Amino acid sequence: MGTPDFAVPSLKALHQNGFDIQLVMTQPDRPKGRGRQMLAPPVKTAAEALSLKVLQPESIRAGDVRHVIEQIQPDIIVVVAFGQLLPKNILEIPKMGAVNVHASLLPRYRGSAPIQWAIINMEKETGVTIMNLDEGLDTGDILSMEATPIASLDTADSLHDRLTDIGANLLIRTLERLLKNDIVPTPQEHSASTYAPMLRKKDGRIDWTLPAERIEAFIRGMTPWPGAFTFLEDKRLKLFRGEALATDHDSLPGTVVRGFPDELRIAAGKGLLSIMEIQGASGKRMPIKAFLQGCKVPVGSQFC
Repeated sequence: MGTPDFAVPSLKALHQNGFDIQLVMTQPDRPKGRGRQMLAPPVKTAAEALSLKVLQPESIRAGDVRHVIEQIQPDIIVVVAFGQLLPKNILEIPKMGAVNVHASLLPRYRGSAPIQWAIINMEKETGVTIMNLDEGLDTGDILSMEATPIASLDTADSLHDRLTDIGANLLIRTLERLLKNDIVPTPQEHSASTYAPMLRKKDGRIDWTLPAERIEAFIRGMTPWPGAFTFLEDKRLKLFRGEALATDHDSLPGTVVRGFPDELRIAAGKGLLSIMEIQGASGKRMPIKAFLQGCKVPVGSQFC
């Protein structure tokens, strides 16, 4: 059971390592983009390329879904970013239960956006946890875990790709150990849990009262989606990369301050943020030097 790109390497790893995949369950096709064309989830596309049977229920709680799974009588259900919580009457069907691949070091960052929030909150490391599924949100016992540092230039995109590979490899090793009864599940320390809520487009708006280093991390965490953005008068600008400067100033947060001719320095709550890559409302992503050649931003201009 899985839906987005993050789940595809795990599906492929299961197939490549000889696991007998009786069914792939994913979310229904959804309209996307400006044309609102119906697009298949990445897991469906990958499963069909492997000639695997696919089921796309609107709700996992529908009665016919349980019937389909009961007919299969699976040894185990593998869940990777499926997008729906499994009810008890589904979890109790497989002989070995259900396992989940989650992109954080649980119990930290339970929820749907652990990769983004780990970067936004300036964590030094994150990783992947394989756990037994229960009826809660990422609350099950831990089976295995692997950490990875968060690099200073990591975006949600680059960290996502690294964690997908870690997750797929860790999943296979974990399943092999489970089959040998070589794992003792470890209960999570629930008192230490944190939550990584789903992100919406509006969440990408930059708060210039924050310290520059936090804004820089926010931009990386919001890239590529939902994207970090700000407004200059009525123009919406998307920021892709910035550099925090530990420079004192007495300007209001969001104010453009003096820098070199090919720089765009903006006052933050503490320090300055030098914008490195930017995109205008109707333009393309470009280095700041190229952007400033076609769009002058005078000192004193106010971002909000």
